[in-house]
Amino acid sequence: MGDSKLVVVEEVSGWLRVYSDGSVDRNWTGPPEAAPLLEHIPPTRGAFVDGVATHDVILDASSDVLLRIYIPETSGGEKLPVLLHFQGGGFCISRPTWFMYHAFYSRLVKSVPAVCVSVQTRLAPENRLPAAVHDCLSALTWLRSSPDLLPLGVDLTRVFLIGDSSGGNLVHQVAALAGDVSPLRIAGAIPIHPGFVRSTRSESEKKTENESPILTVEMVDKLLGMAVPEGSTKDHPIICPMGSEAAPMEDVELPPLMVVVAEKDLMKDTQMEYVEAVKGAGKEVEVLVNRGMMHCFYFNDMMVKADRNAGEETKRLVEGIVDFIRRH
Repeated sequence: MGDSKLVVVEEVSGWLRVYSDGSVDRNWTGPPEAAPLLEHIPPTRGAFVDGVATHDVILDASSDVLLRIYIPETSGGEKLPVLLHFQGGGFCISRPTWFMYHAFYSRLVKSVPAVCVSVQTRLAPENRLPAAVHDCLSALTWLRSSPDLLPLGVDLTRVFLIGDSSGGNLVHQVAALAGDVSPLRIAGAIPIHPGFVRSTRSESEKKTENESPILTVEMVDKLLGMAVPEGSTKDHPIICPMGSEAAPMEDVELPPLMVVVAEKDLMKDTQMEYVEAVKGAGKEVEVLVNRGMMHCFYFNDMMVKADRNAGEETKRLVEGIVDFIRRH
């Protein structure tokens, strides 16, 4: 009999290990102080805790695709917009039920106020792109067909797509592919620190000071390499929607956009390339810059509470999102 011992054939430090039989281990092995951010938060099953109730809806029983729904406690009488949220994680890691998402999106739905439907997509490398795009489009279809599962009084003519990191890529794809979703209306789209890159290195990617223990250029390369279809590169349209392999931006229908960029993000330069491509196509786009911050800093709840600058920039981020939603 041959050696049946499993060996690691690919690894993203701290985040994931792929074994020779194709299985994937996503248990966190990085700095232990980050572990609390990745803890699963169970739904409150309709009970309000700190002003927010959460419950889960299975979107596809044949996979682990589900929706985590956040409902703010309000006095009633006002129609609430809906945030359709797409998780980050390079298409390979993270879950919207993690504490880091729970803390930020609970804060956001109370601040707007709005209902948030957060999509747990299938992950690569087991499910390479465009699987995550299909899951997000399925969630949009669910939103059209299942309004009775949302609180009374939601305003389905004010649906906002929002996503963090690679979830920002999904925001662009869903906005571009959605077509006529009446009676829903996609009123705006908010990619936060989107994972837009290309095969050639940008200047911001070359700056080692933009790297952190939870995100390096090597990690980006490995995650996206496992996420794109076999034989594709980072020039794939989902990764680089402003590139030559993507549809011309002039031909893409997009709602009003607010792109959020962190000043010290590895992907800042290519995020701004996307903004310029959207502007050049004559479409409505604005930019919110997180000054002095790194990629997805606002998810580090401990730092947000302990570091004055991080706390202030998170407050500006929330206020900027609230303002964008109220104007649209």
